[in-house]
Amino acid sequence: MSTLLQSEQIIYGDLTQQSYTIDTFLGAGTQGEVYRAHANDKAVAIKWYFPHYIQNDQQLHQRLENAIRKGSPDNNFLWPLELVTQPNNAGFGYVMPLRAANFKSIVDLMRRRAEPSFYALISACLQLSESFLQLHAKGLCYRDINFNNVFFDPDTGDILICDNDNVDVNGATGAINGTPRFMAPELVRGDAPPNTESDLFSLSILLFYMLMLHHPLEGKKEASIRCFDQSAMNRLYGTEPLFIFDPQDSSNAPVVGLHDNALVYWALYPQFLRDVFTRAFTTGIKDQHGRIRENEWRVILINLRDSLFYCRCGGQNFYDADTVKNCWACNKALIYPPRLRINNTVVMLNHDTKLYAHHTDQSQKFNFSTPQAAVNRHPQDPNRWGLQNLSNNAWTITLPDNSVKIVDPQRSVNLAAGISINFGNITAEICV
Repeated sequence: MSTLLQSEQIIYGDLTQQSYTIDTFLGAGTQGEVYRAHANDKAVAIKWYFPHYIQNDQQLHQRLENAIRKGSPDNNFLWPLELVTQPNNAGFGYVMPLRAANFKSIVDLMRRRAEPSFYALISACLQLSESFLQLHAKGLCYRDINFNNVFFDPDTGDILICDNDNVDVNGATGAINGTPRFMAPELVRGDAPPNTESDLFSLSILLFYMLMLHHPLEGKKEASIRCFDQSAMNRLYGTEPLFIFDPQDSSNAPVVGLHDNALVYWALYPQFLRDVFTRAFTTGIKDQHGRIRENEWRVILINLRDSLFYCRCGGQNFYDADTVKNCWACNKALIYPPRLRINNTVVMLNHDTKLYAHHTDQSQKFNFSTPQAAVNRHPQDPNRWGLQNLSNNAWTITLPDNSVKIVDPQRSVNLAAGISINFGNITAEICV
């Protein structure tokens, strides 16, 4: 196979004049080829563009320079570090961090080559929402969110976002408008250029794919298409998009035997998640400004992760205050662990549950840096469980008889019904 660059070939950084030595070819796409390279014993990745793509995308060089100057929104982006060129060669590319081998693609998830726990999967969705919040806060638009551009660690839920050379200033015109199936309806129709609002629609599609393993607009209408050509795609995703679980119109509902992933997973999740997806693909289809924003996704996904609990068979299930369900894994009646009610949310108190400042301090929303509490077993009685205070501050608890006690750091409160815990500026109640 002929490649644009060869092993041991040297190219140079425009900013640092650093020399990079090409090691191995990693893969190719529509824009160019990616290589593993090294500089001073540090491994990096190099993307080198096809000459015809450079010709077709006249803003590419300037877009990359802007991205390099602005810097990465956060550490989850495999962000361009500097442009690279080669003497006597009109081509160019860029340097980016190298993706570690433990990161799998969303395609691996869809094809069951990666089997994360629900906890890890939700954590990946949460990080994705947080990263796009940071990107959009810089006034940038990703333009091409799809499941080929996101990688995740199935064990931890950590993510990496690649192909950041498509990122541009919000609303700018350019060569990349998106990937079919992920584009917002107005982009499919050609009514508008990519912007933050179209990114939000693509983000909702990607989150739906990750959690339901199915596309939110592919139901009966998709199943009835005999020739899946451009006209059919324009109709399905652009001019006549309809959510497969639209509560007002069942004409695009999932088909048993064809869309079983959607049917199975939709039923597993709690109502509050189904409600937000319904809004994303009903109101959000028609109204660009009515789409689910990143911060709302963060709240929903944290609540979803907090609702996880274990069946006796080991299967992870979701607590849903509106519905009583059997375990999806063994089909036996579920036995709920104690839970902590904090304002309008519930945290399931499993054997491995930890609370963070996000839960215990209303002034530190989204802070998951250090555990502030953890469920633990009584050292003398294995049948008794408590919530240990891992913070630096004492808690005040109120017992069911209205007596008040202090729980100092490293001490625990029993997981008994009716106990109220004042963490400082927020109060929670233990329920069983």
